[in-house]
Amino acid sequence: QVQLVESGGGLVQAGGSLRLSCAASGRTFSIYVMGWFRQAPGKEREFVAGIKWSGGTTYYADSVKGRFTISKDNAKNTVYLQMNSLKPEDTAVYYCAADRATTLQAMAVMGGYGMDYWGKGTLVTVSS
Repeated sequence: QVQLVESGGGLVQAGGSLRLSCAASGRTFSIYVMGWFRQAPGKEREFVAGIKWSGGTTYYADSVKGRFTISKDNAKNTVYLQMNSLKPEDTAVYYCAADRATTLQAMAVMGGYGMDYWGKGTLVTVSS
């Protein structure tokens, strides 16, 4: 089993920045990819960004390219999401997820469906 705990959410004005963290514990050696997803009120969950645990290949949703950066620190078993130039439409609960086998592209297309492990989420609110 892998446990994921997100942190770093909060209230920020449009144009501001936040950095989310996702700390993994347990059988982290089994992780193949990790990703960030978000769900706004009344909307479906959507993929935001993903990263391969080994090697660091990244993948982004078009809506966040150039504004968000996903990174990892394997020594700390932590994945980060640096969010810059935030917009009110970025307001959502952000979830971290991990999987033992899926590809970055599949993770994005499937919106995280079937991912092995999930955190409980952290709320990001962007005011206009």
